[in-house]
Amino acid sequence: MNEKTQYDVLIAGGGPAGISAWLTCHARGLNAVIVTNAPEHSLLWKAGRIDNYPGFSDSSGSTLLGSMYVGAEKLGLQRITGQLLGIMRMGKSFIASFGTEVLSAGSVILATGVTPANVYPGEREHLGSGVSYCATCDGMLYRGKTVAVIGLAADAENEAQALRQIGCQVEYFDKKRARSFAIKGGDRVTALSADGTDYPVEGVFILRDTIAADVLMPGLETDGPHIRVDAGMRTNIPGIFAAGDCTGKPYQIARAVGQGNIAALSANDYITHTKENVK
Repeated sequence: MNEKTQYDVLIAGGGPAGISAWLTCHARGLNAVIVTNAPEHSLLWKAGRIDNYPGFSDSSGSTLLGSMYVGAEKLGLQRITGQLLGIMRMGKSFIASFGTEVLSAGSVILATGVTPANVYPGEREHLGSGVSYCATCDGMLYRGKTVAVIGLAADAENEAQALRQIGCQVEYFDKKRARSFAIKGGDRVTALSADGTDYPVEGVFILRDTIAADVLMPGLETDGPHIRVDAGMRTNIPGIFAAGDCTGKPYQIARAVGQGNIAALSANDYITHTKENVK
């Protein structure tokens, strides 16, 4: 995979909304890919019993989600395991950074589940000037320097250890060590405040399982932790759609599946019209 990887639709999230969107894209002949964390990290996978989804009465979340993947894989599901770090428009396409690689797509469907609303003070202001969401991508920029890691993801300790191995001095924070954070500095990060105590650092790695939607896609309109959409699952940014729990309550599998279908149909219309305008 490289910078020339081009898709019609990039689907961020591999839960019921994302899988439903991929199936509809496939049925419409679109080249679509799902980028998602490992399924076992999702809340649905961990659910012991699902009673309200037709055909899966008294099933576990892992059984339901696993069955969805099996059906999609028989049709040739394209899936990348990992976390998207940012999305931006470039011409008529969208460029999405994934680890150290780049994906390009004609449209994007956000099916990320509920993302955190509590972006830390100073986080947005210092993104790219001391704040990072990927130790693997940006770690070498801080070799020999003191950095902080806020470990909220399952693999956060492993990423912190990788930073130590390349020569970073790491202050590691999990939920047991501190509950509130603020990033301080001017043009660059100079300190992390954790529960009111300042720790001098030159970089802060915030390692979450998911990134807030308006941080992932700057300019996206949100209502708290939820993405604003219309009846066609269109966001305020043409070519960007959203479906599932990230669009608001109720957090129900049936709703997510239906919205994933609608988002894919809207993405198909968008791509069709975009191609027609190019001719």
